[in-house]
Amino acid sequence: MTTEPTDRPLVAVLGATGFVGSAVLAALAGRDLRLRAVARRPAAVPDDARAQVEVVTADLTDPDALAASVKDADVVIHLLLCEGGWRASAEPGGERVNVGVMRDLLDVVANPGRPPLVVYAGTTGQVGAPPREPLDGSEPDRPLTVYDEQKLTAERLLLAASEAGLVRGVSLRLPTVYGEGTVPGTADRGVVAAMARRALAGEEITLWHDGTVRRDLVHIADVAAAFAATLDHPAELAGRAWLVGTGRGDALGDVFRAVARHAAARTGSPAVPVVSVQPPAHAPETDFLSVTVDSTPFRSVTGWRPLVGLDEGLERTVAALGDAVPHARR
Repeated sequence: MTTEPTDRPLVAVLGATGFVGSAVLAALAGRDLRLRAVARRPAAVPDDARAQVEVVTADLTDPDALAASVKDADVVIHLLLCEGGWRASAEPGGERVNVGVMRDLLDVVANPGRPPLVVYAGTTGQVGAPPREPLDGSEPDRPLTVYDEQKLTAERLLLAASEAGLVRGVSLRLPTVYGEGTVPGTADRGVVAAMARRALAGEEITLWHDGTVRRDLVHIADVAAAFAATLDHPAELAGRAWLVGTGRGDALGDVFRAVARHAAARTGSPAVPVVSVQPPAHAPETDFLSVTVDSTPFRSVTGWRPLVGLDEGLERTVAALGDAVPHARR
């Protein structure tokens, strides 16, 4: 019987079947380490994985299951999101997933003698209404939505534990993430994918404003690379939040017209129109605010930079969604 070496670091990825989690899992699978992929359903392991991968199915809102899932982990990457996405945060159970799991996790992994690295997916939305563009990380946090409040609370718990020497905490604050799913069933639920699906179905793309609202759009492959880069620089990154972004603020009107163009190229039909409509009453204020990110500090420490250009990323997203729906308009 061959005994697997145990001197390689053990990295537990929580939420390993989600949109971001599956991409991070795939990025780390090529490394010489031990991976524990944890989620409610079994995670897909890349066929060419170099890492030793253990797949664990667990409900991480159960403290005992959480403790078992991170046992002996040198690194924990916290990518959990409540079912239904960020808009479901105010529903029963939202706070339990978005805050409670972090609180339980820190209780379980706290180790002042050998503090583990805990990497968290925060959001640029935690700042609330951007006081300027680009954001550089020095802005005060004044979240405007329940989701952003919960993310900020979880981040503060992590950084307080880090300051106390119980863990080495790092939060990567992400802007709008988009792109193609790494494995089937992990397609993006964000606005870019939603509009790409409409365009592929021959439906008009709608805007809740005049199209000049800007977003810093980061492709999922670049986000996964940012998390992977974090593992290489724990000493420099631990103890604070870092902004990750492209440094570009692209007008959503232009983005959606590009989505329509790529969908038309795939379907062979004319590009669907991009139209402004009256926003619904439930639309949060953040949907009408522009966001651009200056990630110079994170880039300077890690050497990370986004590699997927916007047009390439949009084309890949549309192609993947078209493949997932073979009956898309032709």
